[in-house]
Amino acid sequence: MQKKALNPPTTEYEFLGPIGAFLMIIVLPLLLYMLHLGCTPQGCPSQEFIAQLISPSYLFSLITPNSIVALFDPTAFFVYSCFMVYLLVSWYLLPGLWVEGTPLRNGKTIWYKVNGFKSYLVLVLGILTFLWSKGPEGLSFISDRFIGLLTASVIFSFAVSLYVYLASFRAGEVILALGGNSGNIIYDYMIGRELNPRIGSFDIKYFIELRPGLFSWTIINIAMAAKQYQDLGNLTMGMFLVTLFQVWYCADGIFNEPAVLTTLDITMDGFGWMLSFGNISWVAFMYPLQTRYLALHPVHLSWLQIIGIVSLKAIGFAIFRGANNEKNIFRTNPDDPKVKHLKYISTKAGSRLITSGWWGRARHINYLGDFLMSCAWCLPCGFDDIFPYFYLVYFAVLLVHRELRDEAKCQKKYGKDWTRYCEIVKWRIIPVLPD
Repeated sequence: MQKKALNPPTTEYEFLGPIGAFLMIIVLPLLLYMLHLGCTPQGCPSQEFIAQLISPSYLFSLITPNSIVALFDPTAFFVYSCFMVYLLVSWYLLPGLWVEGTPLRNGKTIWYKVNGFKSYLVLVLGILTFLWSKGPEGLSFISDRFIGLLTASVIFSFAVSLYVYLASFRAGEVILALGGNSGNIIYDYMIGRELNPRIGSFDIKYFIELRPGLFSWTIINIAMAAKQYQDLGNLTMGMFLVTLFQVWYCADGIFNEPAVLTTLDITMDGFGWMLSFGNISWVAFMYPLQTRYLALHPVHLSWLQIIGIVSLKAIGFAIFRGANNEKNIFRTNPDDPKVKHLKYISTKAGSRLITSGWWGRARHINYLGDFLMSCAWCLPCGFDDIFPYFYLVYFAVLLVHRELRDEAKCQKKYGKDWTRYCEIVKWRIIPVLPD
């Protein structure tokens, strides 16, 4: 009885259930390849690529065994494997604080080693030193073997998600995600069956959440900036801004690593293919789409455009970081002078819901800041091609869907207290968007 109470079966599906899970596993990797294979010096997408896309024979040719094998690059796979080994070794060797996570359903808490920013600095400084000594052509390996590196990340993402799925059936007390215990293999593999898969003190989900994706994203951006410098002899202001903005975003996220411990990804979502592929491959190779575009298609901005883009980024970052820091400090230390003045309501679940400050302006207002920053990343690419704006459309859909998921989970968790909270904080994401 205790085991059933701890891990009740999942009765409600997300993402259209097993069919949606299967389609995600097939379609998202294909989409990632198409975004990069279709972005050439002739256009993003090129006319040739558009003509190929409307040809059924071409689409089927993408999934033949020969086509799939051709995507694999042994040298790129070796280099990417070395990168992953570095991430693991640096986690183990570099000193860091051990931070206690939020209580689990069994009443216990687990501890997480926080040293991501040190690992990030060592890697970035090493890359910049290598770039200084070898010149911009020193990082041409990344642009030249981009598809091979992408394939290596996809292999790792599938391997990690398969391991954690199989490991979730081990003997002993295993806490499963409330949404990942349906009994359907495909769905549970995709959504994530176990809540906190670990090997000893090494938490796999927490490690994958930030490091492979944000570290790769940073390196690729630096490499694309180096490619543009190699081709043009200088950096355009658009490339400089996008690289600066995105590296800043990555560094900020890793610097505030402990804040991840209070997110739904860590506290409620299981770790499966969705988070593994999303962080190892999707973030790492789809998010640098703008710098890869600018490396192939330089765009020159006016000073008025530069001022507007920088202002948009600054406003978005102020909302995003301000809201996230406020929530994290309030959850971990509500007596901190920075948040002690905040108003809140107490819930029967034992949590406190903030009704003033950033979170009193709108529910999930941090998503608004995230979206404004994504606009500032895309606008330097101009409007000649549509591929650089795929990220903006995707991110808008992602944030709205995530907000709906958050609302549903909070309603289920807090019940009438959440209804009372929504009567106080009426706006959703945007302070003028009511229920």
